[in-house]
Amino acid sequence: MRRVLLDITPLRQSRPYRYLYLGTVTSGVGAQLATTAIALQIYELTGSSFSVGLVGLYALVPIVVLGLYGGAVLDTHDRRSIALVGGVALWVTGGLNVLQAVLGNTHVGVLYALVALHSAGFAIMSPARSSIYPRLLPNEQLPAANALNVASMNISMMLGPLLAGVIVQFGGYVMAYSLDVALFTAAMWGLSSLPRIRPGGRGRARAPGLSSVVDGVRFLGARPNVRMTFLADFCAMILAQPRALFPAIAVVALAGGEATVGVLAAALAVGAVLAMLFSGPVGQVIHQGRAVTWAVVAWGACIVLVGLAVLGSGRLFGPGTAIVLACLGLAAAGAADSVSSVFRNTILQAATPDHLRGRLQGIFIVVVAGGPRLGELVSGTVAAAWSEWGALVLGGVACMVAMLVLARLQPGFAAYDARDPQP
Repeated sequence: MRRVLLDITPLRQSRPYRYLYLGTVTSGVGAQLATTAIALQIYELTGSSFSVGLVGLYALVPIVVLGLYGGAVLDTHDRRSIALVGGVALWVTGGLNVLQAVLGNTHVGVLYALVALHSAGFAIMSPARSSIYPRLLPNEQLPAANALNVASMNISMMLGPLLAGVIVQFGGYVMAYSLDVALFTAAMWGLSSLPRIRPGGRGRARAPGLSSVVDGVRFLGARPNVRMTFLADFCAMILAQPRALFPAIAVVALAGGEATVGVLAAALAVGAVLAMLFSGPVGQVIHQGRAVTWAVVAWGACIVLVGLAVLGSGRLFGPGTAIVLACLGLAAAGAADSVSSVFRNTILQAATPDHLRGRLQGIFIVVVAGGPRLGELVSGTVAAAWSEWGALVLGGVACMVAMLVLARLQPGFAAYDARDPQP
């Protein structure tokens, strides 16, 4: 059983990682709570899935700009300090969320502006935190650490939306946003407890600027295995991203309310957490590229099943049955995504030299955080033009086809050997 269950060796052996991890877990719950609350508030003000999907557009630009430039800064500056700067920006954004709710804001533009500010802080803090992990742990512990990180992220995604749905429905937006601010304090504590972490390695990074960003992009362009980790995430998160559709699905198709939105979002996380609880064998997987490919294909198939469950609501079965089927499909999708995430992160961290790690993590955050935001815009647009269930089915099929085509075009990814990580 110890070989099957989640490996907690990194938590036992590294105190800095343990502190950073605990702060990440608690602050992640607050971040997901706030994200869901903002989606609910926008849908309450507009009644439009397209308006909820526009959140992705307002979040994308800060993520792209600061993710790329911030990654270059990380390769020349203390990574702990950069992470703290991003954390302060996120803390301030949380306070402004509370303020607009207290003032009874009815302008959706205010919420879009706060989403952009939050994305700016996230684009600074997240790559800094990710580039710190390989400095705290040996390479052989990176799969276990990434499984722990994916588990923490999905615990946040499970608890945060559930809390948001319940708190917004019974306590209001002020209470929801205030809890986010309180929980984020733990992240600041975890970061402040770390030692200074300057870039290392045999290479030399250029001063932050366009040329240093280009160096990172050039490295990515010439390294097919690392590049495939980015493209695989694009397939899943841009083509088959369901989150912007949850408010409309919950209210219209499933005859629910705010709490149902939380249940749908939490179902994704439940599947991921369950998968990570039994993730002990991930450290023994040698062909990690192959695992990424099939996990992304499985994600797409599960999103198709969710779309069919929504289509059948009121036609083939009642809303209650539809909710159960949709949640089962989302849970399976979450499990597949968690497996993909573990191995994509491990390949990137193990195959990238430390003097380039900040820039690659910056690009990675553009893909991982910006991809779903763009995916929200895509799914919201398709839903507005057609239907929510149609957006899910079409997106899931597109995801599967795109991933299989990429795998065919880049056969070396399936042969990636974790014992000799080559970018």
